[in-house]
Amino acid sequence: MTGREITSPVALVDRRGRLDPASIGWTRRQLHDTDRIGRGWYGWGRNKRWEYWGVMTPTHVVAMTIAALDFANVRQLWVLDRETGTAVDRFEISPLGRGVRMAGTHGGGPNTSRGRRLTLRFEETKGGTRLRAQSDRVRVDLLARALPGHEAMGIASPHSDRLVDYTVKDVDRPVQGLLTVDGVTHGVEGFAVLDHARSRPPYRTDWNWGAAIGAVGGRRIGINLGGGGPRGLRHGLSHTVLTVDGRVHKIPTALEWEFDPSDWMAPWRMRTARIELEFTPFYDRYARTNLLVIRSTTHQCFGTFTGRVQTDEGEWITVDGLEGWAEDVHNRW
Repeated sequence: MTGREITSPVALVDRRGRLDPASIGWTRRQLHDTDRIGRGWYGWGRNKRWEYWGVMTPTHVVAMTIAALDFANVRQLWVLDRETGTAVDRFEISPLGRGVRMAGTHGGGPNTSRGRRLTLRFEETKGGTRLRAQSDRVRVDLLARALPGHEAMGIASPHSDRLVDYTVKDVDRPVQGLLTVDGVTHGVEGFAVLDHARSRPPYRTDWNWGAAIGAVGGRRIGINLGGGGPRGLRHGLSHTVLTVDGRVHKIPTALEWEFDPSDWMAPWRMRTARIELEFTPFYDRYARTNLLVIRSTTHQCFGTFTGRVQTDEGEWITVDGLEGWAEDVHNRW
């Protein structure tokens, strides 16, 4: 059982703003209409809309975030130089919806955020998604390609008839373009992952999430590692998925996470049916925010994965050195 696969268009919430039970399930392509998340007063303060792009290249790691939280909006651009281990970070927060514009539904228009010292724009274009960002020290202009037949898992899992998570985890996106840091321009090439959300989570939200991306034996492999715990499983839904050359292989069971919170650089382990992985970090990105109603603690570790994963057809694929990240997040927002 992989949970209910949705194959025709559906609205996430009804005209009153409440969860439409027909929307509970997962998709291979964009079918959920989420335009009503963040519109009007229903659920105000709980609506969370964001676009996160993580990019792995042999020389750099890039993370870009646009988030609208009803009462505030957040933008961030973070770049790690893998050779030197130095990071450049620009984080801004603005009240209410000032400077942010987000598409109501995935693929429904550009997502932009503009602040005093940071601007981001993510926009669908021919052949993929153009990712642009500019701060006082960094400029990004990348194309995350969507190859013919590309699939991405979308999933709607409820907490109640009022609170619901809807995300798209789009892994296995080849990316290339230009990255400029402190006046030095680099031509970069690698893989990108999108975490798209139009959700109403509870005030206290904790999760584990990870992604492994790269090439194995001439095939593109992407693994979205869903959060630990039973959330959503009463509907047969897990948030773990494997993609092979852009085709989704849904993993049916909750992922078990093993890691040491006293030593983030120690190996992590992730296991469930059809997933057996060990993750070895090379960098721990630690972030803490305490702004009254917004509090967050994050350890996002970047590193390499080894182990094996199984396709829908039963084939085991051995992975050795796939790159990506694993994170432990605690939010009050």
